[in-house]
Amino acid sequence: MSKQLEGQVALVTGAGRGIGRAIARALGAAGAHVVAAARSQKEIETVAREITTAGGRAMALPLDIAQEDHVGAAFAQVRGKLGRLDVLVNNAGIGRFGPLVDFASADLKQVVAVNLLGTFWCCQQAMRLMIPQRRGYIINISSVVGFKGYPNQAAYTATKHAVMGLTKSLAVEAQPHGIRVSAILPGGVDTGMVGDARPDLDRSILMRPEDIAQSVMFLLSLSEKAAVDEIYIRRRTSQPF
Repeated sequence: MSKQLEGQVALVTGAGRGIGRAIARALGAAGAHVVAAARSQKEIETVAREITTAGGRAMALPLDIAQEDHVGAAFAQVRGKLGRLDVLVNNAGIGRFGPLVDFASADLKQVVAVNLLGTFWCCQQAMRLMIPQRRGYIINISSVVGFKGYPNQAAYTATKHAVMGLTKSLAVEAQPHGIRVSAILPGGVDTGMVGDARPDLDRSILMRPEDIAQSVMFLLSLSEKAAVDEIYIRRRTSQPF
């Protein structure tokens, strides 16, 4: 693979498994120095080792994006150790599912803290690093529920709609600084979260995490004169997901 990202630093949240792991590996293969961030140190150390074993560069960065002070400290580490940030992929997210009428407040607060507040704080810290550089790319991984809804997913859907609002506003705000902001909205991907949300689905027909990683790489392959607001990628089927 072409080393199109040689010399660049890319941070991926939720990099320990699933879509985040696939994105981190793809970025590493393209030459980026990957910062694999997630709550599970064991998982991100495994991902970082996979990247370095394949000839790339990576560091594992324990991070709980639901805590603002953790986010600030993590980005400070990136600044101190690597001196720059060129790509941020906000992939970390959680799902809690069930009928709205019985949905627990604690679960709602947790979903909001991770999916919305955590994404907001990571964008904020990334902007503080990217604005002086006059360049950078922030990619927010949203979901098909960022523009539609399914039963028993009200909390998760609300946060993904919020991520889309954040992305659209920040894209305009960041443009004068040479920073691009895009969203990727996957449909059915074979991850643990989809298994929890839609146990009725045949997992064999779902997209692979690598499909989403390829969408990230497509965005990063474009010239700086091109801007993409969002990519909706769904599983190939005659029935909507």
